[in-house]
Amino acid sequence: MKIAAAQFTCAPADIPANVRTMVGQAAQARARGAELIVFPELALTGYEMEAIGKDPDLLTRPDDPRLDALRTTGIATVVNGAAPTDGPRPAIETFVYGPDGELITTYRKQHLFEHEQDVFAAGRRDGRFTYGGLRFALATCYDNHFDALTSRCATDGCDVHLASSLYGTGDGVHERATVYPGIARGAGLYVVLANHVGAAGPWTGCGGAALWAPDGRALAEADARTPMVVTADVGGARSM
Repeated sequence: MKIAAAQFTCAPADIPANVRTMVGQAAQARARGAELIVFPELALTGYEMEAIGKDPDLLTRPDDPRLDALRTTGIATVVNGAAPTDGPRPAIETFVYGPDGELITTYRKQHLFEHEQDVFAAGRRDGRFTYGGLRFALATCYDNHFDALTSRCATDGCDVHLASSLYGTGDGVHERATVYPGIARGAGLYVVLANHVGAAGPWTGCGGAALWAPDGRALAEADARTPMVVTADVGGARSM
């Protein structure tokens, strides 16, 4: 299966604008033969903590009509945003849609980073789905720094680990370059990272959306400056 990892600069707190960007990137990925595309953390709104905390219109459910165009791109999509919960705080939630727009699964970020704990509620279960004969694991940014979570992916028989993330310039460059190939080697999984590039709330995304083989070798890697989509073929056999 060919999989795409995306990076772009979000329009702050503008869901329709960000959906348009993602629809365009999904079309690019599909034209290259990709069957699934992964987008960055909080791609629907940008990393806008204050705005999300104040404006309920920035929260989305899987059936939100503002996502209609994204659900019908003809390619499976992994998209992350802020979603309402049963409690007072929203969650950082991933929606996975099939190529015909059906909801395959959802996943809520379990490990919230510092200031996120003041805005969001943490998820309580791992994210898994099967598509195209492969078993996928879902994780969001800081989740990937917890060995127990990534180790469960291999134990659960997953083939591919999908990460919607935000890594910035500075320390984030080193973290991005070490965490994800480390997961690939340590868990014997293909790893797919989608990241921000350019302004992202208080950060500047460092780009580098990429796919790694189970031996930690980079299969495809974006630059640090340009909104783009990178693709690579992912095999079905898990390396141990």
